[in-house]
Amino acid sequence: MNDTICSIATTLGVGAISIIRVSGNEALKIVSKIFSKNLVDVSTHTIHYGYIKNKEEIIDEVLVSVMLKPKTYTMEDVVEINCHGGIETTNKVLELLLLNGCRLAEPGEFTKRAFLNGRIDLMQAEAVSDLINSKTDKARKIAINGLRGNGSNLIKKLREDLINIISNIEVNIDYPEYEDIYEVTIKDIKEKVLTLKNSLTKIINEYEDAKIIQDGILTAIVGRPNVGKSSLLNRLLNEEKAIVTNIEGTTRDIVEGEILIDGIKINIIDTAGIRKTDDVVESIGVKKSLDIINKATLTLLLLDNSKELTKDDLELLEMTKDRTSIVVINKDDLESKLDLTKLKNRNIIYINTLSNDGIESLKNEIKKLFNLEKLDTSDYNYITNVRQIAKIKECLVNIEDIEKGLQENTPLDMLEIDLKTIWDTLGSIIGESYDEELLDNLFSKFCVGK
Repeated sequence: MNDTICSIATTLGVGAISIIRVSGNEALKIVSKIFSKNLVDVSTHTIHYGYIKNKEEIIDEVLVSVMLKPKTYTMEDVVEINCHGGIETTNKVLELLLLNGCRLAEPGEFTKRAFLNGRIDLMQAEAVSDLINSKTDKARKIAINGLRGNGSNLIKKLREDLINIISNIEVNIDYPEYEDIYEVTIKDIKEKVLTLKNSLTKIINEYEDAKIIQDGILTAIVGRPNVGKSSLLNRLLNEEKAIVTNIEGTTRDIVEGEILIDGIKINIIDTAGIRKTDDVVESIGVKKSLDIINKATLTLLLLDNSKELTKDDLELLEMTKDRTSIVVINKDDLESKLDLTKLKNRNIIYINTLSNDGIESLKNEIKKLFNLEKLDTSDYNYITNVRQIAKIKECLVNIEDIEKGLQENTPLDMLEIDLKTIWDTLGSIIGESYDEELLDNLFSKFCVGK
């Protein structure tokens, strides 16, 4: 934290502008060594025109932004060099900064410093990563709300309610002789714990919807060979992405694509036809297909309307019966030879991959299965981070212990231990307590310039 770090903050490549960010106590002095103007005494939040120089050699014509602590991203002195976008020029400026006293920033180190210096909490720091990686407008809105501290404020409110009851319990235990203090009753604890449980349970219940908004729906198209899986992928994507032939086993590896339905990303995977085969390459593709079925949020099981159900079809129907799935029957223009009694209680959509027949019906069925229309809401105050959700689930386990203790008339001081544990666990969500290994792992997933 005492050294001055630097990094390229924009994508390295040919472009109009490239930005190199510098943060730390020596930021102004170091940049002044290679800039045509002394920045040490300039006003904060100002932009300066000049040249980056290596001794007498001019490297680039630049604009330099100066932001003095504490009103900066890291709450340290920050300098951003806006140079012409080019790989060689950008690298040369970075090299000069390193030679004059900067250290190359680690992944996410600017955001890590923002957290350690108290500008943002840990939930907000994780929201920065979510914002960078958001691929839909809805995902962006969730990340923005997290960055603004909406989720943090919710956790802080829960901790505040907890500390009030904990404080009252401690006063009752330590000063039982005082008659004018509020006496905490078992009823009080039950009410507080129930309210907390309901709040945390609501967060968990909303998590699945939030993950769909943030990550999309992983959708696997499965079926035996030559039923039209690749054609269905192409129809959904509205492009010829997968190779289509009438030769069985054409698709031997997964082919992927993305579409948006009501602003939700649908990650579609066309899998290899599933059947028993002696072909080594095809068998690897079949194994991948089976693995994807287990990972997929939604399975589209494709059947051929013009042929009777095969053993492979029946096995796939059995494999997907307890999963979120849609049975998609292709070639609806041909005479049906399917035994529909085998498809009872299944979501069925008829399509024709030679045309667009049934594609909109399939999309509407996906919308209905996942309530996508209900996800179109102005309230994007979701908690989507896996680490945060795991901590909330820990709290719910502690609440179960408290409820059990209340039934067994456990003394107040013992119940207080579990209440304090919940308070500490909620604190770890926003970073009131943490360990260095957690921070290193968390910020290692960030890009270097952030």
